[in-house]
Amino acid sequence: MTVIKSAEVMSGHLPPAGQRPGADKGDPQLGLLRIAPNASGNIGIWECQPGGWPVNNRPDTEVTFILSGTATITDATTGTAHTIMAGDLVVLPRGWTGRWDVTETVRKVYAIY
Repeated sequence: MTVIKSAEVMSGHLPPAGQRPGADKGDPQLGLLRIAPNASGNIGIWECQPGGWPVNNRPDTEVTFILSGTATITDATTGTAHTIMAGDLVVLPRGWTGRWDVTETVRKVYAIY
């Protein structure tokens, strides 16, 4: 069992994980804490500074809950841009293609499977 108190989830230190791979805008530096390293899939807390990157044909599904910050996620198929912020739940399905643009440092809890 793992319990992480709300203060740590919301604003605790996350180990640096370098620049977001594939970034083509800004310098989106990451912080990342994997919560259940032995679980099937990938579960954790992720933080990203402002910047942007494309996503092409996601190989998996991600469910994420935004804790803080602001970003725009644009779906390449429809051209629809969604501004996301604290309290939003996002599901990016396998095969999704689009773009992330972080405008204010985003922190999220995620599960990828």
